Amino acid sequence: MTNPKFTAVSEGVCAAKNFYACGTTAGIKKSGNSDLGIIYSDIDCVAAGTFTTNRVKAACVLQNSGMLPAKNIRAVICNSGNANACTGQRGIDDAKTVAKNVETAFNLEAESVLTASTGIIGEFLPVEKITAAIPALEKNLSRNGAHSFATAIMTTDTKQKECAYEIELSSGTFTIGGCCKGAGMIAPNMATMLGFITTDLNLDQDALNTLHKKTVNATFNNVTVDGDTSTNDMVIVMANGASKTSAKTDEDKKLVEEAFFTVYNELCAKIAEDGEGATKRVEIRVSNGKNFTDCKLAAKSVANSNLTKCAMFGNDPNWGRILCATGYSGAELDPAKIVVKLCGTPVFEYGSPAKFNAAELSAKMKSKLVLIEIDLGFANGSFAVAHTCDFSYDYVKINAEYST
Repeated sequence: MTNPKFTAVSEGVCAAKNFYACGTTAGIKKSGNSDLGIIYSDIDCVAAGTFTTNRVKAACVLQNSGMLPAKNIRAVICNSGNANACTGQRGIDDAKTVAKNVETAFNLEAESVLTASTGIIGEFLPVEKITAAIPALEKNLSRNGAHSFATAIMTTDTKQKECAYEIELSSGTFTIGGCCKGAGMIAPNMATMLGFITTDLNLDQDALNTLHKKTVNATFNNVTVDGDTSTNDMVIVMANGASKTSAKTDEDKKLVEEAFFTVYNELCAKIAEDGEGATKRVEIRVSNGKNFTDCKLAAKSVANSNLTKCAMFGNDPNWGRILCATGYSGAELDPAKIVVKLCGTPVFEYGSPAKFNAAELSAKMKSKLVLIEIDLGFANGSFAVAHTCDFSYDYVKINAEYST
């Protein structure tokens, strides 16, 4: 349940003050769909990022990771339809050229623009097409452009993924919103996707960087669709301080942390829900591990279990697959202490199978959200959540034909 001091608002990355966005068609995608977008702040932002752990990194990842954290970021431009990955020095030069062209068009300082790309790996970026479309981005920039941006960054996504909240602190209110894209090549170790978070909260560069990395570790690093970690993953956060609101009390600081977690975690859930070929979202909640790390290990292990994900697609209450994945996760545990619930129904308790009606539970599993709860039995309040989806026949079909 969302905190009563949180109010859901619209406009995603434009919900926070002084942020603008839009999307356009540059001709990168053969389909002719929207494929280029920008998020822009009319005042300087402190910014931070987290990036893929894949040793093979796209040009945008190499460029942005060398720039962040920073305190003078004004925009991020993102294209879809082309990953600009495995394109050598030319790819890096192309990413720099795109950023420079945005800086010139918007009359911005050097190194104040970040870049992001998503799409097919191994093709050179059509810089000329992107450059030609930049004036359209400048012309159509709007406080109502969040949805347009979220559309422009989609690849195999079937829906836009956005959310935003206004939060009440002791000194005033601030807003945090975001959007992301991702449906396939989704795995922990940064999560395989692109995420963009904006806020008008007033905080310094170091505080934002610390908060961002902590929140990503508890959210985006715990979402998986297929176990593949991409070359282009990143989550960027920009804070421009336009609300003039800052966290002044310990309670304020807790609310800020909760706000960041709420937005990041909601975006993760939207990714899992829209996993390639998915028919349902699966949420794994692990509690009472020896510590947070063990809870996270167990949650990620179950989320990455292909056997468990196949069972979810077949509405099969085969709890043995869940327990097996928990057991090889690396988390410290004793089967005699563990309780596993599936859709709220206990299926394993303290070392033995629980009695349940398999047919009734299978019917419950046909829901669009399947909840797996695992209590590791240490009773210390530690908790972690992971998000995934089921594996369907369509997942194979989508990825067998992705580049052709």
